[in-house]
Amino acid sequence: MRSVRNPPDSSRGRFNLSPAVTTTEDDRLRKIVNHLQESGHRITPQRYSILKVLVESREHPSAEAIYRELGTIFPTMSLATVYKTLALLKQEGEVLELGFSDLGNRYDGNKPYPHPHVICTDCGAVVDPPQFDLEKITREIIRATGFTIMTHRLDFYGLCPACQEKSQHFAPTTDKQGST
Repeated sequence: MRSVRNPPDSSRGRFNLSPAVTTTEDDRLRKIVNHLQESGHRITPQRYSILKVLVESREHPSAEAIYRELGTIFPTMSLATVYKTLALLKQEGEVLELGFSDLGNRYDGNKPYPHPHVICTDCGAVVDPPQFDLEKITREIIRATGFTIMTHRLDFYGLCPACQEKSQHFAPTTDKQGST
């Protein structure tokens, strides 16, 4: 488990970022913290830790996964605290909520704007594929349909490399007549 608890810098009322956070993550975390503070929201240790998990994660965690990760650090924190923080971040445009009927909601704190995702139908992993020119596709759709596009969502479903490997190891064998 990564270390997520950082004490506030008492001289400025701001949180210190640990050296384990990369520059990009550091910049993203500072941007969110500054935005929330400028909007009049408090940055409690629990809220800061939730932000840090979201920024450091590439897995698009669920509220429950965030809660489990922070439970040993903040044993008295409730799942409601995680949900309230996620709702605030969504309201402030700092997190993208992805709703899945079979996976529940997952959250992207790194790219809080519509972008493609690749979802494993076996383990539920959610990955950001390399970027392609989604704006060009959107412009072409607008031109072809006449719609004013407000938002979009593009998801690709399949098996991740780990599940492909797992399914090859456990695939039923067939005899020469094709029966199992």
